[in-house]
Amino acid sequence: MSSSIEPYTISVPDSQLHDLNVRLDLARFPDELDEAGWDLGVPLSEIRRVSSYWRDTFNWRKVEQELNKLPHFITSIQAEGYENLKIHFLHKKSNRRGAIPLLFVHGWPGNFLEATKIINDLTSDLEECVSFDVVAPSLPNFGFSEGSKKRGFSQEQYAETLHKLMLRLGYNEYVTQGGDWGWYVTRTISKLYPQHCKATHFNMDVGAAPGFLKNPLLAVEAALKPLSDREKQGISRSQWFDREGYGYNLLQSTKPQTLGYGLADSPVALLAWILEKLHDWTDHYPWTDEEVCTWLSIYWFSTAGPTASCRIYYEIGRSGPWGKRFTGDQLREWLPGVKIGYSHFPRDIHVLPRTWTRTLGTTVFEKEHASGGHFAAWERPKDIVADVREMFGKGGGAYGVVKERDGYGP
Repeated sequence: MSSSIEPYTISVPDSQLHDLNVRLDLARFPDELDEAGWDLGVPLSEIRRVSSYWRDTFNWRKVEQELNKLPHFITSIQAEGYENLKIHFLHKKSNRRGAIPLLFVHGWPGNFLEATKIINDLTSDLEECVSFDVVAPSLPNFGFSEGSKKRGFSQEQYAETLHKLMLRLGYNEYVTQGGDWGWYVTRTISKLYPQHCKATHFNMDVGAAPGFLKNPLLAVEAALKPLSDREKQGISRSQWFDREGYGYNLLQSTKPQTLGYGLADSPVALLAWILEKLHDWTDHYPWTDEEVCTWLSIYWFSTAGPTASCRIYYEIGRSGPWGKRFTGDQLREWLPGVKIGYSHFPRDIHVLPRTWTRTLGTTVFEKEHASGGHFAAWERPKDIVADVREMFGKGGGAYGVVKERDGYGP
């Protein structure tokens, strides 16, 4: 296995572009009920409009040209017991001496694009701000990274792969940022490699009600302190998601292959499946057709194909002959040592009280925001940048967690 790190250029073959156009030309649309709304799924008018834009107006070559202005790389990494995979990642370094290595981890249906709105600000060397070296990979099975063909590739293997990537880049100590699967993968990194991962910033609420035996102080606070407006409104938001928005998870975590035939064969099916989440999980974010088609094209042209990205739902927490896996409850246990920061957004898929999220470990930073949803780095990039800077900057709760030395990486 080669340990070399090579520049990477996105270059989708013309044959794949032609194939996409043919499939869009031949798309067959369903009917819909009179006065149908988003509660039934993506309205037919939305799908027809975006499909037409994707076919007739969207220019992937122009998008490719813009994306290739970013610093893309690829390297081969092997998780123990699994095959060697080529991993794609963005890597932008700051000019600041001792910049903090930050691993940005996306989720589903996200991708490395989410990092593109924050990578320049986080790596800037403004004198008054802390600066970072940002690494933003395409997770295995996503984007332009290869995918595993073996059973059992779960959060432990995602974590191992990304940890090995950081070590290969020369970052023996680093911090992480993530939401969605980024939460689970970076949380697993914290459990497996606490001597390397020094702190993590989350933008998705995960936690459990504090108990008087395990978390007595938090339990008292939860019982006596009134909920904030965000926390009050979050009760109904979380209930809505569990009742009306969780169906995708049940299917992807039980029969991802069945769903995968539609996602691999029909760009319209993929569009509907993902656009629903982009709409429902954001806080009235004004998605443009150009943004949506760029986002969808990353999935359609992905190295492993769009079906591969669904398999993490099936694999997470499932132990088998391939090995024992962390359960969700284990990832929610108190974890000492790795400092935690939270940015709370009111229209995420789960919106929890602060006392719940503090049960994970030593929380050194928290901020509640008045707007924003699940894809925080895309919806509210300035908030994410400001919060990460505050958490790791002078006076912040995670200031100095990474030992400063004369530069990082090659």
